Amino acid sequence: MTYQIPPPVPHFVGRRREQALAATAVAERDGESRPLLFALSALGGTGKTELAFRLARTLRPRHPDGVLYVDLDDLRRGGAVEVGDALGDLLGSLGVEPECLKPSFKARCKQYWTKTEGTSLVIVVDNARYAAEVVPLLPASGDSVVIVTSHGPLYDLENGAAIDLALPPLDPPDAMELLRSIAGDARLDAEPEATEGLIRLCCGLPAALHVAGRWIRKHRRGPLPRLIDELTAELHGKGIPMVEVLWDAAYRGLGPEAALLYRMLPSIPGTSFTPEAATAILGRGRDAADRALEELETAGLLDTRDVSDTGDDRKRLPELVRAHARRRAEDSTEEERAEWRLRIVRWLLRQAQHADRYAAGTRMTFADPVGPIPGAPDVRFEDGEGAAADAAPDDAADGGARKERAFRWLETERHALYDCVDLAHARGYDTEAAAFGEPLWTHYLDHPHYTDGIEAFRTALAAAQRAGRVPLTVRLRCQLARPLWKRGEFAEAERELAQALTAARSLGESDRYRKLGASVVEFHGMLRSARGDWAAAAADFEASREVHRAIGNEYGVMLQTYRLGEAVAALGQLDRAAALLEEAHTLARRLGRERLTARTGFALGGVLHRLGRGSAAHELYVAALGSARERGADHDETGILDALALLAEEEGREAEAREHRTEARLIRRRNGLV
Repeated sequence: MTYQIPPPVPHFVGRRREQALAATAVAERDGESRPLLFALSALGGTGKTELAFRLARTLRPRHPDGVLYVDLDDLRRGGAVEVGDALGDLLGSLGVEPECLKPSFKARCKQYWTKTEGTSLVIVVDNARYAAEVVPLLPASGDSVVIVTSHGPLYDLENGAAIDLALPPLDPPDAMELLRSIAGDARLDAEPEATEGLIRLCCGLPAALHVAGRWIRKHRRGPLPRLIDELTAELHGKGIPMVEVLWDAAYRGLGPEAALLYRMLPSIPGTSFTPEAATAILGRGRDAADRALEELETAGLLDTRDVSDTGDDRKRLPELVRAHARRRAEDSTEEERAEWRLRIVRWLLRQAQHADRYAAGTRMTFADPVGPIPGAPDVRFEDGEGAAADAAPDDAADGGARKERAFRWLETERHALYDCVDLAHARGYDTEAAAFGEPLWTHYLDHPHYTDGIEAFRTALAAAQRAGRVPLTVRLRCQLARPLWKRGEFAEAERELAQALTAARSLGESDRYRKLGASVVEFHGMLRSARGDWAAAAADFEASREVHRAIGNEYGVMLQTYRLGEAVAALGQLDRAAALLEEAHTLARRLGRERLTARTGFALGGVLHRLGRGSAAHELYVAALGSARERGADHDETGILDALALLAEEEGREAEAREHRTEARLIRRRNGLV
């Protein structure tokens, strides 16, 4: 019996699901006329060839006529395979002497069918790129099994002809098991944080884990974090030799647009990207981008798994593939790479500004809006055709749905947006870096991640200062002060607000700048509230409210009435607080301000709760909870659930109280707050 695959490797973990699916398919097979075909597709370095060998060894006892192997990349010239040569190799393995091989492709196919009829074989076809390379290699016998590996899915195989086994990277537990078995080093358990970083670096690719394990075995001394830094530099700079060859070959086989997009993709900030972002950076329309993405998937240069539950068909370059794409980006000039970066930064800023307007409504902003990007369609936040992206927030009939989508987009793209601030500032795109501070503020209000907020607003502020945008610096200093005092850094927050107030007073006495100055006073009052100085805070809110009344700004009056009501409630003046908060709640609802309608209602409910009006408080809490859930505002949701739990507990509804507390605890755990 011919047997052409190597012995098992010493270290193999995972792939239990795929092996079980294959075993089930073989066990359930009954009298088929066509060979059973398994199609293993995955990124280079994922271990698909070794899994194919493992399946072949498992199937060997059931197929007594031999286990054959052909690597199509060994026969590939200029990206193409002469399938007749592959048939010649297989026929040679089946005992056909070279001088007896038929000369033409058609005759050789017939010879192969004759030779394989009635046999029971396992045939491994490695590194296929197209179904047309595989179909002629299928044996004539239905008792045989063919295992095909490819970098991407072979979409053009006939329906039902193959059982698709798309391999994801190893999950973290399996990756850890493999790394431990290769390295055999106690430092992996002694330094868990460094080890987790190493697992992330390897992206679940067995090839990378083998390199990392051997690296650790080679360097037995020294702290693990230092070794990981050295390995990171090595992998990002040079790649994994065996896998680098595969990725280079896949890259060279791409068409011009797909190759260009591959070089561009590392310039897109964040860990994943949407087809819209790929369209934006390529700049040649959606059809061209879709064709290029499909080609990259087929070439095995994109992670084809569903990488999120956002429903927007996000794609991902694993970090080591991203590093390879960066190296290939050197095929383009620095001027071209700079153009890509600026293009994607400006496109993301434009989308963020639209989302900000739809989510927060009309409000005071100072950054210049970004115009349309040629060849880069805007994200649609409305159903169907909807309104134009530059329409006013209230122009579309589906305003509520569009607002919800805008909030969701800001949350989904938060990593890219925060990365954009750093990228734009580092590259000298100061106008863009500063402008990101405004939509990120809208996101921060519902998702207050203090460290992210401080870093982003501080960088945006530095960019605004460098660009000489004084009104924007005032606004950004206020935004920076809030997460600072939330993190207990009161003195620094005070300094930022003092500088903001000085700058605001220098701008003049127009209504717009008086409104900006009143906003600074409001932030100062909020800082005093955080310090527990409620009397001084109430005075600030009262002063700010008077300015807004004088300039006829209803929204400002509403907001300061809300702030004043909270301060008065903290001072124990509950009846006055209830009146102020009722006024603010009514005005917020009339102005169509969803977030503030919910927050004023929640604050009013808290005062009514203290006044013994539990039923009215409960109604307001429930309304606020519904709004928080629609906006995905986890921070607000947990506070409201805590209040509902307390109210239920006081009224003897213990089971309801436990349910609310459990739900709040789960949300905090999901956000890393427990």
